[in-house]
Amino acid sequence: MSSSPIPSDATQAPVPSDAAKGLLPWLVAVAFFMESLDTTILNTAVPAISEALSVTPLSMKAVLASYTLSLAVFIPISGWMADRFGTRRVFASAIGIFTLGSLLCGLSTSIHWLVAFRVLQGVGGAMMVPVGRLTLVRTFPKSDLVRIMSFVSIPALIAPMLGPVAGGFIVDYFHWRVIFFLNIPIGLAGLILVYLHLPNYAEEDTPPLDIVGLILFGSGIALLSYVLEVFGEHSLSAGEIIGLLALSISLLIGYWLHARTLEYPLLRLSLFSVRTFRASVNGSYFTRLGIGGVPFLLPLLYQTGLGFSPIQSGLLIMPQAIGAMSIKAVIRRLLSTFGYRGVLISNTIIIGILLIVFSTIGQHTPVWFILLLAYFYGAFTSLQYTSMNTLVYADVSEHDTSSASTIASTMQQMSISFGVAAAGLTTAFFVPSGASKVPHEMIHGIHLAFRALGALTILSTVVFATLKRGDGDAVSQQKIMRQHHPDG
Repeated sequence: MSSSPIPSDATQAPVPSDAAKGLLPWLVAVAFFMESLDTTILNTAVPAISEALSVTPLSMKAVLASYTLSLAVFIPISGWMADRFGTRRVFASAIGIFTLGSLLCGLSTSIHWLVAFRVLQGVGGAMMVPVGRLTLVRTFPKSDLVRIMSFVSIPALIAPMLGPVAGGFIVDYFHWRVIFFLNIPIGLAGLILVYLHLPNYAEEDTPPLDIVGLILFGSGIALLSYVLEVFGEHSLSAGEIIGLLALSISLLIGYWLHARTLEYPLLRLSLFSVRTFRASVNGSYFTRLGIGGVPFLLPLLYQTGLGFSPIQSGLLIMPQAIGAMSIKAVIRRLLSTFGYRGVLISNTIIIGILLIVFSTIGQHTPVWFILLLAYFYGAFTSLQYTSMNTLVYADVSEHDTSSASTIASTMQQMSISFGVAAAGLTTAFFVPSGASKVPHEMIHGIHLAFRALGALTILSTVVFATLKRGDGDAVSQQKIMRQHHPDG
């Protein structure tokens, strides 16, 4: 497969200069960081915002859920938007809408306006990740994707760790509105740089938007996201949750039946016939079921179980970011040496084991051990994310990169929601009612939840076992190594 960035007849954009190519990963990384941070930093400020707006903390659930629902609805059309209007226009519009939404959220004087402007933020955030990835894939040859993706994936690992600490600091020393105003200077700077340096790839002949598919898939995904958001709460009965879940699944099945009849569906489900794409997307989904619950379980273990303060809990989690950054320099070499199949199978098992090791942390565990465990967990998680995110594009044609990016981003968003729901379910199952008042019972229940999620993560290696030796060579450059070392 050719390693050229993109065929000349597939896009309408000049080849970016070396300076622009060097700046592009930073632009995308900053946008990713801004979007990822926004999903976690708000959680800490919920009590302060609810008090300021004279609503109950439970009512703030709508503020959190509205953003997730907006992401779920608008991510599916991001690929079509980029093909139709160009990556620079859509990415710049995404940053502009997200920044405007942040400003309006900070100025909100009621819960209803805050929910509405969070939806606006979600519209911008939904375009950032898939269009950013698409721009990188179309700018850099596949042999450089590992290096580039390992760099831009770091914000997705750092932001969830910084979010709770930053949110608590802002609420304690400034004002909750500052949480939203932080995005404004970053967004404005990013907007200017994107217009100056981001290439504007666009398809010459864009098919019409699949409106019926958008309604079926968007409403199905939004409803499923809502069910996951309220899962485990008492605001809806079990019958209502089952009914909504059945309706969301019916809508998604309806989209699948609809998409089979179209030449240009909203999402090209035929991409799942590509082995590397199928293994990457499905493996990413099942792996994140275990990994996605860690940001929920660790603060619960450290604060409720072990009695650490929120700041101390954040500092104990911080080495994950250091580990994620430290391994990025060797990810490409690891993939070149062992191949995607070897790396993903062994790395998934290691992550599962590390999750189980988290279940050994107790009242007498040395702090150095907790920090070391967090470091290695961050490093191996970074390797996992980069490997899965780059394998998506290994054997996908240039024409299908936008659809591949959209599907991968949609599945990633859903897997994060499922991961938190799975963590909540396992914790509720293992932690008895009222255990929060008895620390050792809380710790024991969380330990069992970690073991269950670790076992689930290890089982997800079944998906990566479907890969064959040589899969992903166009990205890892392992083929080149074999030509020089046929016996290696």
